Amino acid sequence: MVRSVIRAAMLRAKGAPLAYAAGRAAFRHLTLEVDERVLIPRVETEVLVDRILERCSANTRVVADIGTGSGAIALSLAFEHYFDRVYATDISLDALDVAAANASVLTKVMKSALEFRHGSLLAPLRGVKLDAVVSNPPYISFGELPELPSDVRDWEPCVALLSASDGLACTRELVRSAPLHLTKGGFLALEVDARRAGTVAEMISVDGRYDDVEVLLDLTGRERFVFARRA
Repeated sequence: MVRSVIRAAMLRAKGAPLAYAAGRAAFRHLTLEVDERVLIPRVETEVLVDRILERCSANTRVVADIGTGSGAIALSLAFEHYFDRVYATDISLDALDVAAANASVLTKVMKSALEFRHGSLLAPLRGVKLDAVVSNPPYISFGELPELPSDVRDWEPCVALLSASDGLACTRELVRSAPLHLTKGGFLALEVDARRAGTVAEMISVDGRYDDVEVLLDLTGRERFVFARRA
């Protein structure tokens, strides 16, 4: 205990976010282990889970959390709702280690089966049909990195923060590839940069394979989430 307190104090003295110093972060009904290998779960993403659950029906049986990080979204979905299976993917093996450790603590209380797969975005789920694809992908452009707060810029993993093409490369790939997996009427749910929500909505609209494109607000009134259904 003394060692952990000293370690936490040293990390805070170096500028580490409180969640990294404590090694834990609250997310919805869960307490998750977090460290520098994963993003710290945000309140905005808790709202994303709310919006996902609102749109789930009896036909929403298999869902995938793309870029799961600490496992926050996937674990919350598996803990709060009955699905046949929740898949969680990440390109980072380190992140999957953190997510798997969090899942191991919750095994007995989860309502849904959970499966982790390693790889980029939807690539690990080739051939898998999904009723929902959800993601909080990297959406900060490389040029915006210096503008981030130091406790984000200097501590949180760049692979989970930054994306090419003005922050839209990962989002664009998800929009392109999700219809290859989604069942008819299945939905895509994305957390996006508030400054680019309109661009993402337009990207989805012109794709031609989606219906019912929605831009939803976070708790501060910013355009933060984009939803659409497979046509």
